[in-house]
Amino acid sequence: MRNAGPIESPTDPFSSVPLPSRATSKKPKIEGLPPGVSRDIFGAPGQQQQEPRRPAGATPPAQSAPNGGALPPATPPSQPWPVNGNPQETPSFGRERPAPALIEPDPPRRRRLLPAITVLLLIAVAMAYLVPAVLMSGSVLRGTRVGGVDIGGLTVTQAAEKLRTELAAKLNKPVVVDIGTSKDTIQPDEAGLQLDVVTTIGEAPSGFPTPFEVWRALTGTTEIEPRVTVDASQLARTVDALAETVDKPPHDGRVTFKGLQPVATPPRDGALIDRAKAVHLISEAFLRGSGSAVLSLEPAQPTTTPEAITKAEAQAKRAVAAPITLTLGDRQAQLTPQTIAANLTFGSDGEGSLAPQFDAKTALTGVESSLVDAAQVPRDATYDVVNGKLVLVPARQGRGVNSKLLARDLAKLVRNGGPRVIPVRLAAAPPQVTTEQVTGLGIKENVASFTSTFECCLPRVTNVRQMAADIDGRLVLPGQTFSLNDVVGERTAEGGYVLAPQTVGGRVITVMGGGASQLATTLYNAAFFGGFDDVAHTPMDYHSNRYPAGRDAALLYPGVDLKWRNDSEHGVLIKTASTATSVTVALWSTKRYDKIEAVESAKRDFTPFRVETGAAAGCRPVIGQQGFTMDVTRVFFKGGDELKRDPKVTTKYRPHTQVTCTGTG
Repeated sequence: MRNAGPIESPTDPFSSVPLPSRATSKKPKIEGLPPGVSRDIFGAPGQQQQEPRRPAGATPPAQSAPNGGALPPATPPSQPWPVNGNPQETPSFGRERPAPALIEPDPPRRRRLLPAITVLLLIAVAMAYLVPAVLMSGSVLRGTRVGGVDIGGLTVTQAAEKLRTELAAKLNKPVVVDIGTSKDTIQPDEAGLQLDVVTTIGEAPSGFPTPFEVWRALTGTTEIEPRVTVDASQLARTVDALAETVDKPPHDGRVTFKGLQPVATPPRDGALIDRAKAVHLISEAFLRGSGSAVLSLEPAQPTTTPEAITKAEAQAKRAVAAPITLTLGDRQAQLTPQTIAANLTFGSDGEGSLAPQFDAKTALTGVESSLVDAAQVPRDATYDVVNGKLVLVPARQGRGVNSKLLARDLAKLVRNGGPRVIPVRLAAAPPQVTTEQVTGLGIKENVASFTSTFECCLPRVTNVRQMAADIDGRLVLPGQTFSLNDVVGERTAEGGYVLAPQTVGGRVITVMGGGASQLATTLYNAAFFGGFDDVAHTPMDYHSNRYPAGRDAALLYPGVDLKWRNDSEHGVLIKTASTATSVTVALWSTKRYDKIEAVESAKRDFTPFRVETGAAAGCRPVIGQQGFTMDVTRVFFKGGDELKRDPKVTTKYRPHTQVTCTGTG
């Protein structure tokens, strides 16, 4: 050992143990004294005994007890001597060293049981999820409800059928529309309301459920809101019909004539439904299921002023005060006050004033022959049908009074006054259709015709026959699109049309030219079997037995039109004929196909009609018609074989409410 010296064995066993000094340290404590030995042998506390060193082998002096008796020396417990570290460091006696901790190993049996228990628990948890999950897979999650209808545990197909059967009836609630002091009811079918079963089922949890879905199925329910759609275009048509009954359009002032007396119509404020807003509010009412919608009429102002009316009245009186003489060289003709009054009106110019508007072309009808030789009048080339055969009527170049200049000059005279003589000028008047055009268009045979029937002597018959006369002799050139509304224009009393009932958006209203859809349907079928392109047609909302199912066409100026295109290389001549109970449209051209057939599907998706009772004086009885859906496909044949076929056209008819009138009015 590096610091170890000779070890001397002490004579006194206690002399080798340093005693604690209170002045230096409280430690070390002397513990573990032999039995019968008191601490007093070390002297009073704080006292330190010093003994002189004695020679080796000397006998220590005897110690005396406090009472004077001698005590035998005590043998202290053996202490280990320091061998490392600082040699000046004093060992501590009586201090117990902590024993190293012992890790008691788990019993072998416990180590084997823990993994087994864990595996069993995992298997139990997995089985608790997998068993119900397997039983629930392939169907809608149990506890799933749509609008109060439980579809849990059903297949997707079964759930869809149940929703159509039970939920559709719950959603079939009308909406009451409150418009000021009046109310009206819009039925779901009038709004095109439909339950979107596919989207609704798509939101329902199905397939193999997750653990969370299994827990939810076993402990609770899943509520899903039904998805409902509203056909905006259908609802817009219904709102249009509703607006026709409640709108109060503003009226611009105007001045007309009753005989020779000017009649002033003062401007009048109006109130109109905001139709786009109405569609939105009614749609929201259906989708929320609130059952009511409040609409308001928005004020609408006319453009003319009362001052403009007064000024126009004065001009009107001056206009019919005397005849107006038209001169052309040495030729003269007079427009009588009656002719002037019949063709002169004062309408809004859009800037607040009234401007004179003169129909010179009509006014010249009776007097132009006095100014222009009959041989100079132009004539369009056309065909007449005589005994079922075409007879060419050749075109003729001509000249006539320039009606546009006459209308301008007469209006100027009415506004400013002056001499009542207007010089007129001739203008070239070429025919719109030349003979060369007609003869080179291949118009030689009847390629298609169609006849529809109606009841005699109703107001609508007048409109059907008038429209047939308006399109008779019209020529449709190759590549040209024929628009029925563009050709006929707005139906007016001056044009020979009358007020008649017409179904618009599911409601029967009275409009000028009502019932003209009969002519549109007749023309549509002639173009259908003639093989011409269908550009635009709108099926009827309801099926009528007088029209072929799936092949009818609605008409309403200006929005609902019938358009077809002459896609052939030949011209098409339209010829019409009408009686008191029928109208016929024939198309003359060159045949391109041997036969054209309409292949119809079976009727499906029948919907029952409602029954209502009306007691109002204006009630109209209506026979109920159930709704249905069907498809029509046009098939073309040539040489005995099918040449082509058009995509099928699907028509969905709504149920027509049966109305029974009980009133005595």
